[in-house]
Amino acid sequence: MRPLRWGVLGTAHINRLLIPAIRATGRSAVHAVASRSAERAAAYAAEWDIPRGFAAYDALLHSADVDIVYVPLPNSLHVPWTIRALECGKHVLCEKPLALAPSDVDRVADAASRSGRVATEGFMYRHHAMTLRVQELLANGTIGGLRSIDGLFTYSRSRERDVRLDPELGGGALWDVGCYPVSYANLIAGAAPESVRASQQLGSTGVDEEFAGTISYANGVVANIHASFRADYRTSIRLTGSDGAIEIDRPFRPDPSDHLRIVRGGSVERVDVAGSPMFVDEVRDMEDAALGVRAPRLTLGESRLLAVTITALAAAARAEHRVVVGDPAQ
Repeated sequence: MRPLRWGVLGTAHINRLLIPAIRATGRSAVHAVASRSAERAAAYAAEWDIPRGFAAYDALLHSADVDIVYVPLPNSLHVPWTIRALECGKHVLCEKPLALAPSDVDRVADAASRSGRVATEGFMYRHHAMTLRVQELLANGTIGGLRSIDGLFTYSRSRERDVRLDPELGGGALWDVGCYPVSYANLIAGAAPESVRASQQLGSTGVDEEFAGTISYANGVVANIHASFRADYRTSIRLTGSDGAIEIDRPFRPDPSDHLRIVRGGSVERVDVAGSPMFVDEVRDMEDAALGVRAPRLTLGESRLLAVTITALAAAARAEHRVVVGDPAQ
């Protein structure tokens, strides 16, 4: 069987992680890359040993030599290029977040249905052994009934003319990194989100550079999420149950060999988890879907729920419903 041929739209920084993962599975090859200039496409193709370089995204999409398209473009471009790729008969792995509105996920789902092709959202952590182990521990009642989820993803971002700070391109901390703890909470809460509360601090470009939110689920589970462009790099998830807690230091990009902690009473148990190199299982999932082996692990229904939840959080932050704390001495 010939390898599945991947085409990459753009020369985004994250490609440095996806290209080795695509080549590592044994079923795929990186066949083409597209850029907005012939010179950039040719240079990038030479740098990464990619057979074809296209001077326009549409040219790559219309190539008969591409089976799967990877979309790592700025957030606001995810939906139009995902739909265009589907309409050209390509399967699509689109970087998170797939869409900035629930209705746009519906548009992607409609295009996928009409084309008979697969589209899925690129959350690498969903395919890693660490996440599967956490789900197993929760299902086994290791920490009793889940009561709360605390997740954060923060890092410092100050580069001028950064697409993540551009409101026209879907920038902001919530969509860029806050989507990770929100996605994680939706995955494991065990019920649908019912209500949200949120606050934000806007930067000079008008996007949220600091975001804090609370999601209340129908079963009583509460998730607290924090996303920031103004803090030192840190990621974590803490799951608190009636009988203990699970702590994960690298929940969104676990190392191939990583660990979590189970905290019960006064004891801490380390649980080692062996997984694949970064992004490899995500690529395998896309390959299986493209070959008809099974449906993608992350469904468009889940992507829609993520968009519903994040847009609700953003609306809650914009509403600025606050109670001013009074002076306790008065």
